[in-house]
Amino acid sequence: MRKRSRFKLLTYLAVAGLITLLVIFAFNSTVLWPSLPKKTPTPKNLHDVISPSTYRFILNQPELCENKSPFLVLMIPVTINGREARTAIRKTWGQYGLIPGVNILHLFIIGQPAQSDPVLQEHLERESKEYGDIIQMDFVDSYHNLTIKTMMMMNWIATYCQGAWYTMKIDADVFLNVRYLVDYLHDQGESSRKDYITGSVISDAVPHRESFNKWYIPEDLYPGTWYPPYVSGAAYVFSTDLARKISWASRFVRPIPLEDVYVGMCLHVLGVKPFYATRFLGLRNLFEVRRLDYERCTFSKRIVVNGFKPQNLLHIWHDFQKSEFTC
Repeated sequence: MRKRSRFKLLTYLAVAGLITLLVIFAFNSTVLWPSLPKKTPTPKNLHDVISPSTYRFILNQPELCENKSPFLVLMIPVTINGREARTAIRKTWGQYGLIPGVNILHLFIIGQPAQSDPVLQEHLERESKEYGDIIQMDFVDSYHNLTIKTMMMMNWIATYCQGAWYTMKIDADVFLNVRYLVDYLHDQGESSRKDYITGSVISDAVPHRESFNKWYIPEDLYPGTWYPPYVSGAAYVFSTDLARKISWASRFVRPIPLEDVYVGMCLHVLGVKPFYATRFLGLRNLFEVRRLDYERCTFSKRIVVNGFKPQNLLHIWHDFQKSEFTC
């Protein structure tokens, strides 16, 4: 009887593993989606909304990647009044020299407020001179302009830092396990150096048609029934060659105010499918976009965890770096 029970258990585990593999395949399969769309140029007046040529730099760091090939560039969208978040990041996962022998840069991407604030602007310029990690352009910084912000980020990487191996877009309220990320990318090998993007893949999203919804998209802006697969905008990593390619694809994709969905639409034009970052047969999502209570062993097995205020981030980082850390 024991042997029979053990056989049944092994059979159940094998079936469960097979189902999990099929689910992972579904997440990453282009079979679920229609053939690539025809490349019809977006009308100029619409493309100009997200075109880098429409905007100018107020602050820039064009020399940051000169004669360098960083392993990873962290691009962090923040607002002009996010000084506390920037300080916390510089003291935690954004600090220089965190991993010996691995060149990692960080940059804060900022627009300008709808209402001019000369005092805040003066403080930002002083901060930029002190740290050399701020890029600011003259688009209006708002939730609905995050697509513009993302395309400015792509253009900056494609223009000033093509030699970087990887780029990561990461929000300021996210915990980043830098060492785990570096090890994970090294494990991917050469296959991740071209047309590669990974994160928490969303492959079953539909447009919200209710006007009161935060993510409302009217049919005349996006008539499709489903969105193509995309990575959650909280944090995702991509091979740097994609920055130029996504910028090019944007010429054929009408802008929408959902920046992560928009990047997914550009990937669809390119025929690039996002890769879902998991471990242990897909049971552990390495890009955790939901809020988790801090626990060192749990966080040590994730690349990112979403949703922390600056003071929380500092506290978590201090505990996470303890030398006696074991799991």
